[in-house]
Amino acid sequence: MCENKKNLENPSHFESQLNSNEQETHVDLKWDDYKEKIKGFKFFDPHIHMVSRTTDDYQNMAQAGILAVIEPAFWVGQPRTGLSTFKDYYSSLVGWERFRSSQFGIKHYCTIGLNSREANNERLADEVMEILPLYIYKEGVVGVGEIGFDDQTELEEKYYRLQLELAKEAKLPVQIHTPHRDKKRGTERSMSIALEHGLDPSWVIVDHNNEETVKSVLDQGFYAAFTIYPFTKMGNKRMVSIVEEYGSERIMVNSSADWGISDPLAIPKTAALMLERGISKETIQKVTYENAIEAFSKSGQIKVSDFEIGLSSDPTEKFYGNSVLRGGQIPKQNQNSLYIE
Repeated sequence: MCENKKNLENPSHFESQLNSNEQETHVDLKWDDYKEKIKGFKFFDPHIHMVSRTTDDYQNMAQAGILAVIEPAFWVGQPRTGLSTFKDYYSSLVGWERFRSSQFGIKHYCTIGLNSREANNERLADEVMEILPLYIYKEGVVGVGEIGFDDQTELEEKYYRLQLELAKEAKLPVQIHTPHRDKKRGTERSMSIALEHGLDPSWVIVDHNNEETVKSVLDQGFYAAFTIYPFTKMGNKRMVSIVEEYGSERIMVNSSADWGISDPLAIPKTAALMLERGISKETIQKVTYENAIEAFSKSGQIKVSDFEIGLSSDPTEKFYGNSVLRGGQIPKQNQNSLYIE
């Protein structure tokens, strides 16, 4: 089967890099290449799917100065078959994953929503909409997301609109997933509908931006988030150029690390590249830490004191009888963290 046919059959994460044949757009830094550069930095990853990651990832993230994360509800790689699977998944985001993260000294928040791909199953989507209010008001839920468009169908628009109204009612920020194909049209459509529903654009984080969408997103007052992937979405060298051109206001960097080829350390690596290009530490901290806090703090759920002073982990603590730090192990970040106040 040719590669193009594969991409058509499963198009979810096949967004080509711009000018990929003309110049290097991403560089994979090794730990020794950037650990000294980022010492003392604080990082907040506002879009990462930790349910797909390992405990090694948590340890490495903590060691690199990632203090807090937001995990959006998303497509897990195959269609869910019933409402109970959504219930279990949402429960894991507000329960088990938050506990697991805390054991490595990382504060975990999440956004809850019906993802765009599964919005196309109308029967199941209607059932999911009925239970969303049971989760979006829970502690640590900082927004409704990630929602929006994938194939830009009528059903995707229907449930996107319903969830925008749900976010308004709950007074929560919205985290928008922009489509991998026909991104510019999908992004404009997403913003237009949000404005039509009366949302303040400063309460809306438009994610997975690229060079085609960033200016319009910023000009209309939305937050522009960028996902750093090794081969798709936004390469880290491209991200540096974005910050050089547009500055730091309402721009944030994330890893969106999931079950595919992705990098949970994308943010500290991108910060190191920014330093190399002469971007100021103040600007770097805004796009890798402060702006995410500013945007999602509107939920009333984020207090920086909860993670800046150090989130202690108790190796004896258990969640439903299950221990992450088995045998009283001490996570690596407690011994050799690069974050130094």
